[in-house]
Amino acid sequence: MTKYYLKNTHEKVFQNIPSPQQNCLIHADNADDRDLVVIADLLELDIDEITDSLDLMEIPRVEKLNKTTFAIFVRFPSMEESGVYTSPLTIIISENYFVTISPTKSPIIERIINASSEHRPAEKTEFLVHILLKIIQNYTRVIKKIRTEVVIHEKNLTKFDEKAITELTQKEENLNQCLNALQPLRKVINALLTRKFATLEEDDQDDLEDLLLGSEQAEALCELSLRIITSLRNSVQVVITDQFNKTIKLLTALTIILNFPTIISSIYGMNVELPFQHSPWAFEIVMSFIVVSIVGSLYYFQKRKWL
Repeated sequence: MTKYYLKNTHEKVFQNIPSPQQNCLIHADNADDRDLVVIADLLELDIDEITDSLDLMEIPRVEKLNKTTFAIFVRFPSMEESGVYTSPLTIIISENYFVTISPTKSPIIERIINASSEHRPAEKTEFLVHILLKIIQNYTRVIKKIRTEVVIHEKNLTKFDEKAITELTQKEENLNQCLNALQPLRKVINALLTRKFATLEEDDQDDLEDLLLGSEQAEALCELSLRIITSLRNSVQVVITDQFNKTIKLLTALTIILNFPTIISSIYGMNVELPFQHSPWAFEIVMSFIVVSIVGSLYYFQKRKWL
Protein backbone atom coordinates (compact mmCIF):
# COMPACT_ATOMS: atom_id res chain seq x y z
CA MET A 1 0.00 0.00 0.00
CA THR A 2 1.42 3.39 -1.02
CA LYS A 3 1.36 6.21 1.53
CA TYR A 4 2.70 9.76 1.47
CA TYR A 5 4.55 11.56 4.27
CA LEU A 6 5.86 15.09 4.57
CA LYS A 7 8.21 16.75 7.04
CA ASN A 8 8.69 20.49 6.56
CA THR A 9 11.63 22.56 7.72
CA HIS A 10 12.07 22.60 11.53
CA GLU A 11 9.52 19.78 11.91
CA LYS A 12 10.70 16.60 13.62
CA VAL A 13 7.77 14.30 12.94
CA PHE A 14 6.37 13.11 9.61
CA GLN A 15 2.82 14.09 8.72
CA ASN A 16 0.64 11.70 6.73
CA ILE A 17 -0.66 13.51 3.63
CA PRO A 18 -3.43 12.39 1.24
CA SER A 19 -1.53 13.03 -2.00
CA PRO A 20 2.10 13.42 -3.07
CA GLN A 21 3.83 16.79 -2.69
CA GLN A 22 7.27 17.94 -3.66
CA ASN A 23 10.04 16.57 -1.41
CA CYS A 24 7.68 14.17 0.32
CA LEU A 25 8.41 10.58 1.27
CA ILE A 26 6.48 7.98 -0.71
CA HIS A 27 6.52 4.60 0.99
CA ALA A 28 5.00 1.39 -0.41
CA ASP A 29 4.86 -1.31 2.27
CA ASN A 30 3.93 -4.87 1.25
CA ALA A 31 4.08 -3.44 -2.26
CA ASP A 32 2.49 -5.08 -5.29
CA ASP A 33 2.11 -4.28 -9.01
CA ARG A 34 -0.56 -1.65 -8.33
CA ASP A 35 1.86 0.30 -6.13
CA LEU A 36 4.50 0.15 -8.84
CA VAL A 37 2.03 1.58 -11.39
CA VAL A 38 1.32 4.55 -9.08
CA ILE A 39 5.02 5.19 -8.39
CA ALA A 40 6.05 4.78 -12.05
CA ASP A 41 3.43 7.37 -13.08
CA LEU A 42 4.60 9.83 -10.43
CA LEU A 43 8.26 9.49 -11.38
CA GLU A 44 7.52 9.32 -15.12
CA LEU A 45 9.26 5.96 -15.42
CA ASP A 46 8.56 2.81 -17.37
CA ILE A 47 7.16 0.28 -14.87
CA ASP A 48 9.65 -2.33 -16.14
CA GLU A 49 12.45 -0.18 -14.71
CA ILE A 50 11.24 -0.74 -11.14
CA THR A 51 9.77 -4.26 -11.28
CA ASP A 52 12.96 -5.55 -9.58
CA SER A 53 11.66 -3.83 -6.44
CA LEU A 54 9.30 -6.77 -5.90
CA ASP A 55 11.98 -9.43 -6.34
CA LEU A 56 12.50 -11.06 -2.92
CA MET A 57 15.98 -12.26 -3.98
CA GLU A 58 17.21 -8.92 -5.36
CA ILE A 59 20.91 -8.20 -4.73
CA PRO A 60 21.98 -4.75 -3.37
CA ARG A 61 23.13 -2.42 -6.13
CA VAL A 62 22.75 1.10 -7.52
CA GLU A 63 21.02 1.71 -10.83
CA LYS A 64 20.55 4.95 -12.73
CA LEU A 65 16.99 5.19 -14.12
CA ASN A 66 17.28 8.52 -15.95
CA LYS A 67 19.24 11.76 -15.73
CA THR A 68 17.72 12.83 -12.40
CA THR A 69 16.53 9.55 -10.90
CA PHE A 70 18.45 6.60 -9.50
CA ALA A 71 17.48 3.52 -7.50
CA ILE A 72 19.34 1.89 -4.63
CA PHE A 73 18.52 -1.75 -3.95
CA VAL A 74 19.44 -2.88 -0.41
CA ARG A 75 18.43 -5.63 1.99
CA PHE A 76 17.53 -5.29 5.66
CA PRO A 77 17.42 -8.00 8.37
CA SER A 78 13.97 -9.23 9.34
CA MET A 79 13.31 -11.41 12.36
CA GLU A 80 11.28 -14.52 11.58
CA GLU A 81 10.02 -17.26 13.90
CA SER A 82 12.57 -19.71 12.54
CA GLY A 83 15.49 -17.27 12.45
CA VAL A 84 16.78 -14.12 10.79
CA TYR A 85 16.23 -13.48 7.10
CA THR A 86 16.93 -10.50 4.88
CA SER A 87 14.27 -8.66 2.90
CA PRO A 88 14.68 -6.28 -0.05
CA LEU A 89 14.16 -2.53 0.14
CA THR A 90 14.32 -0.25 -2.89
CA ILE A 91 15.11 3.45 -2.43
CA ILE A 92 14.38 5.67 -5.43
CA ILE A 93 15.62 9.26 -5.38
CA SER A 94 14.20 11.62 -7.95
CA GLU A 95 14.25 15.37 -8.36
CA ASN A 96 10.92 15.80 -6.56
CA TYR A 97 10.35 12.67 -4.48
CA PHE A 98 12.04 10.24 -2.12
CA VAL A 99 10.53 6.78 -2.61
CA THR A 100 10.93 3.55 -0.65
CA ILE A 101 9.44 0.25 -1.84
CA SER A 102 9.32 -2.99 0.14
CA PRO A 103 7.52 -6.16 -1.03
CA THR A 104 7.38 -7.22 2.64
CA LYS A 105 6.69 -5.40 5.88
CA SER A 106 9.45 -2.87 6.50
CA PRO A 107 9.83 -2.10 10.23
CA ILE A 108 12.94 0.02 9.60
CA ILE A 109 11.07 2.54 7.45
CA GLU A 110 8.12 2.46 9.87
CA ARG A 111 10.42 3.35 12.77
CA ILE A 112 11.99 6.19 10.76
CA ILE A 113 8.53 7.55 9.90
CA ASN A 114 7.28 7.34 13.50
CA ALA A 115 10.47 8.57 15.19
CA SER A 116 11.25 12.16 15.99
CA SER A 117 14.32 13.40 14.10
CA GLU A 118 15.67 16.26 12.03
CA HIS A 119 16.23 14.14 8.91
CA ARG A 120 13.94 15.12 6.02
CA PRO A 121 13.38 13.69 2.53
CA ALA A 122 14.07 17.15 1.07
CA GLU A 123 17.73 16.64 2.02
CA LYS A 124 17.91 13.54 -0.09
CA THR A 125 21.50 12.38 0.43
CA GLU A 126 21.33 13.01 4.18
CA PHE A 127 18.05 11.13 4.42
CA LEU A 128 19.49 8.27 2.35
CA VAL A 129 22.48 8.04 4.69
CA HIS A 130 20.09 8.02 7.64
CA ILE A 131 18.17 5.03 6.23
CA LEU A 132 21.33 3.11 5.33
CA LEU A 133 22.75 3.80 8.80
CA LYS A 134 19.61 2.36 10.43
CA ILE A 135 19.93 -0.75 8.26
CA ILE A 136 23.60 -1.24 9.18
CA GLN A 137 22.84 -0.68 12.88
CA ASN A 138 20.10 -3.31 12.61
CA TYR A 139 22.55 -5.77 11.05
CA THR A 140 25.06 -5.06 13.82
CA ARG A 141 22.46 -5.73 16.54
CA VAL A 142 21.39 -8.98 14.89
CA ILE A 143 25.00 -10.16 14.47
CA LYS A 144 25.89 -9.30 18.07
CA LYS A 145 22.78 -11.14 19.31
CA ILE A 146 23.71 -14.25 17.33
CA ARG A 147 27.33 -14.04 18.51
CA THR A 148 26.20 -13.84 22.16
CA GLU A 149 24.05 -16.95 21.70
CA VAL A 150 26.97 -18.77 20.05
CA VAL A 151 29.27 -17.89 22.97
CA ILE A 152 26.69 -19.37 25.38
CA HIS A 153 26.72 -22.59 23.32
CA GLU A 154 30.50 -22.54 23.39
CA LYS A 155 30.49 -22.70 27.20
CA ASN A 156 28.32 -25.84 27.10
CA LEU A 157 30.39 -27.68 24.51
CA THR A 158 30.02 -31.11 26.13
CA LYS A 159 26.22 -30.77 26.37
CA PHE A 160 25.62 -30.39 22.64
CA ASP A 161 22.67 -32.39 21.37
CA GLU A 162 20.85 -32.61 18.07
CA LYS A 163 18.75 -29.52 18.86
CA ALA A 164 21.83 -27.44 19.71
CA ILE A 165 23.57 -28.51 16.50
CA THR A 166 20.48 -27.57 14.47
CA GLU A 167 20.37 -24.14 16.16
CA LEU A 168 24.08 -23.63 15.44
CA THR A 169 23.54 -24.48 11.77
CA GLN A 170 20.62 -22.04 11.64
CA LYS A 171 22.73 -19.26 13.15
CA GLU A 172 25.46 -19.92 10.60
CA GLU A 173 22.88 -19.61 7.81
CA ASN A 174 21.59 -16.35 9.32
CA LEU A 175 25.10 -14.89 9.48
CA ASN A 176 25.77 -15.94 5.89
CA GLN A 177 22.61 -14.12 4.81
CA CYS A 178 23.74 -11.00 6.67
CA LEU A 179 27.20 -11.20 5.11
CA ASN A 180 25.74 -11.73 1.62
CA ALA A 181 23.75 -8.51 2.10
CA LEU A 182 26.51 -6.45 3.75
CA GLN A 183 29.19 -7.11 1.13
CA PRO A 184 27.22 -5.67 -1.82
CA LEU A 185 25.90 -2.90 0.46
CA ARG A 186 29.51 -1.78 0.95
CA LYS A 187 29.87 -1.61 -2.84
CA VAL A 188 26.69 0.48 -3.01
CA ILE A 189 28.13 2.99 -0.55
CA ASN A 190 31.39 3.07 -2.50
CA ALA A 191 29.41 3.77 -5.68
CA LEU A 192 27.66 6.68 -3.96
CA LEU A 193 31.03 8.04 -2.83
CA THR A 194 32.20 8.19 -6.46
CA ARG A 195 29.47 10.82 -7.03
CA LYS A 196 28.18 9.01 -10.10
CA PHE A 197 24.63 8.99 -8.76
CA ALA A 198 24.34 12.08 -6.59
CA THR A 199 25.86 15.46 -6.00
CA LEU A 200 27.45 15.33 -2.57
CA GLU A 201 28.13 18.17 -0.21
CA GLU A 202 31.22 17.90 1.98
CA ASP A 203 29.13 16.91 5.02
CA ASP A 204 27.32 14.28 2.93
CA GLN A 205 30.63 12.77 1.84
CA ASP A 206 31.84 12.64 5.44
CA ASP A 207 28.60 10.92 6.46
CA LEU A 208 28.97 8.37 3.65
CA GLU A 209 32.56 7.68 4.65
CA ASP A 210 31.40 7.08 8.24
CA LEU A 211 28.66 4.86 6.87
CA LEU A 212 31.21 2.89 4.84
CA LEU A 213 33.29 2.40 7.98
CA GLY A 214 30.22 1.17 9.88
CA SER A 215 29.41 -1.23 7.05
CA GLU A 216 32.96 -2.63 7.05
CA GLN A 217 32.85 -3.07 10.84
CA ALA A 218 29.52 -4.92 10.66
CA GLU A 219 30.92 -7.10 7.88
CA ALA A 220 34.07 -7.85 9.91
CA LEU A 221 31.97 -8.71 12.98
CA CYS A 222 29.86 -11.06 10.86
CA GLU A 223 32.96 -12.79 9.45
CA LEU A 224 34.41 -13.15 12.96
CA SER A 225 31.17 -14.69 14.21
CA LEU A 226 31.19 -17.13 11.29
CA ARG A 227 34.76 -18.15 12.14
CA ILE A 228 33.70 -18.73 15.76
CA ILE A 229 30.85 -20.97 14.59
CA THR A 230 33.20 -22.88 12.27
CA SER A 231 35.65 -23.40 15.14
CA LEU A 232 32.82 -24.39 17.48
CA ARG A 233 31.42 -26.86 14.96
CA ASN A 234 34.86 -28.45 14.56
CA SER A 235 35.18 -28.68 18.35
CA VAL A 236 31.74 -30.27 18.61
CA GLN A 237 32.72 -32.78 15.94
CA VAL A 238 35.85 -33.70 17.92
CA VAL A 239 33.82 -34.06 21.15
CA ILE A 240 31.16 -36.19 19.45
CA THR A 241 33.82 -38.38 17.81
CA ASP A 242 35.57 -38.82 21.16
CA GLN A 243 32.29 -39.73 22.87
CA PHE A 244 31.52 -42.18 20.09
CA ASN A 245 34.93 -43.82 20.44
CA LYS A 246 34.46 -44.12 24.19
CA THR A 247 31.07 -45.73 23.67
CA ILE A 248 32.52 -48.21 21.17
CA LYS A 249 35.33 -49.06 23.61
CA LEU A 250 32.82 -49.59 26.43
CA LEU A 251 30.59 -51.84 24.33
CA THR A 252 33.59 -53.80 23.06
CA ALA A 253 34.89 -54.28 26.60
CA LEU A 254 31.47 -55.41 27.88
CA THR A 255 31.11 -57.81 24.96
CA ILE A 256 34.49 -59.39 25.73
CA ILE A 257 33.73 -59.59 29.47
CA LEU A 258 30.37 -61.27 28.86
CA ASN A 259 31.95 -63.70 26.40
CA PHE A 260 33.93 -65.49 29.17
CA PRO A 261 30.91 -66.78 31.14
CA THR A 262 29.14 -67.52 27.84
CA ILE A 263 32.06 -69.66 26.61
CA ILE A 264 32.43 -71.51 29.94
CA SER A 265 28.68 -72.09 30.21
CA SER A 266 28.57 -73.35 26.63
CA ILE A 267 31.42 -75.81 27.25
CA TYR A 268 29.84 -77.19 30.41
CA GLY A 269 26.53 -77.46 28.61
CA MET A 270 27.94 -80.11 26.25
CA ASN A 271 26.98 -83.76 26.81
CA VAL A 272 30.60 -85.04 27.06
CA GLU A 273 33.06 -85.89 29.79
CA LEU A 274 34.18 -82.64 31.45
CA PRO A 275 36.48 -81.78 34.35
CA PHE A 276 34.83 -81.59 37.78
CA GLN A 277 31.55 -83.08 36.55
CA HIS A 278 31.64 -85.73 39.30
CA SER A 279 32.80 -83.29 41.96
CA PRO A 280 30.23 -82.00 44.47
CA TRP A 281 31.95 -78.61 44.10
CA ALA A 282 31.64 -78.48 40.29
CA PHE A 283 29.18 -75.57 40.25
CA GLU A 284 31.24 -73.52 42.71
CA ILE A 285 34.46 -74.22 40.76
CA VAL A 286 32.90 -73.25 37.41
CA MET A 287 31.36 -70.10 38.91
CA SER A 288 34.74 -69.23 40.43
CA PHE A 289 36.32 -69.44 36.96
CA ILE A 290 33.61 -67.18 35.64
CA VAL A 291 34.00 -64.62 38.45
CA VAL A 292 37.81 -64.64 38.14
CA SER A 293 37.60 -64.11 34.35
CA ILE A 294 35.12 -61.26 34.77
CA VAL A 295 37.13 -59.55 37.53
CA GLY A 296 40.36 -59.98 35.56
CA SER A 297 38.79 -58.53 32.43
CA LEU A 298 37.33 -55.61 34.37
CA TYR A 299 40.74 -54.88 35.90
CA TYR A 300 42.45 -55.06 32.50
CA PHE A 301 39.99 -52.78 30.71
CA GLN A 302 39.90 -50.37 33.64
CA LYS A 303 43.68 -50.12 33.47
CA ARG A 304 43.44 -49.45 29.73
CA LYS A 305 40.76 -46.82 30.45
CA TRP A 306 38.17 -48.53 28.30
CA LEU A 307 35.70 -48.47 31.19
